[in-house]
Formats: sequence, structure tokens, C-alpha cells
Amino acid sequence: MGAAREPISVSQATEGMSIVSIVDTLFSAFNAARLREGANLWSKVMSRPDVTVGVALSGALIPAGLGASCLVPLIRRGFIDYVTSTGANLYHDIHFALGRKLFKTHLGVDDRVLLQDDLFRIYDIVVENEVLRDTDAFISELLVTPELSGCRSSAELHYILGKHLYEKKKESGIGEISLLAAAYEMEVPIYAPSPGDSVIGIEAAAVALDGKSFSWDVNMDVNEMAGLALLSKQNGGKTGVVIFGGGAPKNFILQTQCYLQSMLEIDDRGHDYFFQITDARADTGGLSGATPSEALTWSKLKSDRLPNAVVCYTDSTIALPLLTAYLMESKGSREPRRLYKRRDEALSLLKRMRQRKPP
Repeated sequence: MGAAREPISVSQATEGMSIVSIVDTLFSAFNAARLREGANLWSKVMSRPDVTVGVALSGALIPAGLGASCLVPLIRRGFIDYVTSTGANLYHDIHFALGRKLFKTHLGVDDRVLLQDDLFRIYDIVVENEVLRDTDAFISELLVTPELSGCRSSAELHYILGKHLYEKKKESGIGEISLLAAAYEMEVPIYAPSPGDSVIGIEAAAVALDGKSFSWDVNMDVNEMAGLALLSKQNGGKTGVVIFGGGAPKNFILQTQCYLQSMLEIDDRGHDYFFQITDARADTGGLSGATPSEALTWSKLKSDRLPNAVVCYTDSTIALPLLTAYLMESKGSREPRRLYKRRDEALSLLKRMRQRKPP
């Protein structure tokens, strides 16, 4: 029996083609084909009611406007069940939630001029220093309130941040522009695997230096995510991951399976579905541990799922809008899982399973 094959499409692009028609018909080979495969995986398989979908976010996606344009619609339509993210993305989300603006610039701009004008540059985006100061003040004021006293998981912090941003949205009528606010409303937990590595972390450190009580509980983050993975697989459920970029969010969403199997000796054979958007390379170490075949050796991915795992080598800022439009058109929406309120249930399950391990 020969290798699987099908004819390359020679259909012509036509005026008014839908995004689904463009992807399914014209994305025939190379990374276009991988994007089509990933779009189909997310739309047709991972959107089933029995699959819990985690999304990892790294790179400056939210400063580029992709929080409001893509991630908020995906969360509100139930396509994302939990998130791991860099703290920087979540910090910049707060600018938009407070009604402040970021601006486009051109790559030839003189950074010395930007410095004189009190502007900070993120590649071809600039943000005013005043916006940063207002955001910092919002965070620091909230961190010292009784609502955030004690040791908290990053999911708890982001949920409370989201609640206050959601209330500001209702008061100001600024619209659906905040990932944190949407995640609060839809009860989607958001984890930051490197909580000190952002301005949110810097503000938390300053609060600690002043003797206030707020602190991070990184152990709770690890255990909550492991518990949610176990909970998701009860009664034949499955888990899938969609990874935009790399770094700590990538590993954090994958290491759950290593933790369950190697550390806790709980029989869980890895995520069922895997879709990654990346521009990194494995041979330089930038993609180490996250190609599907390598992830397989760490039991991050089920072995029988390897042929269906997808890696698309492209820019996340290109892929995310296309995928969002594709999911909205092809699937519409799915029932939200509202996992934030199930964290205690997930931890209880994890503890019970831990106690059952052989001596």
C-alpha cells in the first residue's frame, strides 16, 4: 500500500471567497497546509464537547491588538477553556481595559527621538509612558486591597484583575477589548508560569518589599493545572493544546503530563491533541521539548496521537486572526466549560489520585 496522497488543488481564487473556502481550498502545501490541518483539528476535533482546550500565549500578541480582535471572541465563544501566558501579555491587556491606546509606528523610527518623547517601543508599536504609569498604579492599588491579601495562585490574581476590569468596562462602555475581563466573565482560568517576569511581577515585588501580604503561590498553579487535566479526562474526556510561540507558557501547558506521570505516578498518558504555531527551530534549542515527536518521549503527548499532531512554522500574528475567523465561520461556538470555579474540585481529585499511588 503506497503513501497517502491527494491531488494538489488548482482551484482559482474568486471574489468573495469565505475564509473557510480559502483555507480549505487554497492552503495546499508547506506551512499553509499545516495551518489548514491545525484549523481543521481545532474546529472539527478539539471543539467537541468532551475535549478541554488549553491555549499558550507568548510574544507580544496583545500589544498588537490580538487580545481584543481574536482572543476575546475565542473565549466568549467557548473555544478556549484555560490559558497560560507571559505576564507581559496580561500587563499590556490592562492598557486597553483602562481605555488607553497603543500606536503603530514604522521600523525606521529613531529610538532616540522616541526616548525624548517619552515613548516605549515594541517593534512597530509604541506606548506612552503615561499609559504605563496609569496601568502600574491600577495594579499596585489593587494588590494592597484585602481582596488580594495572602498567598494566591496566578489564576486567582488574574481572575480578580479581570473582575475589576470587567466592572470598568461596564461603567465606561469601552466594549470587548480585554482578555482578562472576558476570561473573568467566562470563568476561564489564566496562569502565568513566570509570574515575576513582567511589570505585574515587579509591582508584586514592590508590594512585598513594603511589607504587604500579597504573594504568589506557584505550587498552586502547578497543582491546579494538573488537577484540571485529570478532571478533564474523567468519563472518557480528552485534552488538547494550542501553542502560540514558545517559552515558559509552552512548557507549562505541556509539563502537566510529566508531573502527573513522573512525579505523582498517576496514570495519564499525555495530551490527546497538539497544535503549535511557532517560528523557532529545534536544532538551535529554541523549540526543544515541544516538537510532537520529542514531546512524545516526555509523555507530554499520547503516542497514538502523533500522526495527528500539527506544527505550523509561521508568525502567530498571521495565524491567530486566520484561525479565529476560521473557527467562527466553521464552528460558530461551543459550550463554555467555566473551569475557574472547578479548581477546588480539580485539586481534590488530584489529592485523591495522589493518595492511591503505590507505596
